[in-house]
Amino acid sequence: MLFADKIRQLREERKLLQCHLAAVLDKDTPMFSKIERGEQPAKHTQVIAIAKILTADENELLTLWLADKLLDVLEGEKELGAKVMIIVQQNIKE
Repeated sequence: MLFADKIRQLREERKLLQCHLAAVLDKDTPMFSKIERGEQPAKHTQVIAIAKILTADENELLTLWLADKLLDVLEGEKELGAKVMIIVQQNIKE
């Protein structure tokens, strides 16, 4: 929950309520709360919007969001996960 933890930290530092971010994202507060707890994945467009709302580094939030996606897919595959990450790194197109 790298992304979820980070947006919660940023929101609290900026003294914003979940309902404020939910309104800007056109979501209800319980849905945003699920995103912030890592129970509901955010969409790419939502990550960008959250970065703007929180005046956060967009690339940092997108990186954490993608890392969470990879960790979710690789859950329970500790040994294979490291090998997969090497293959992915070697095959990322610039």
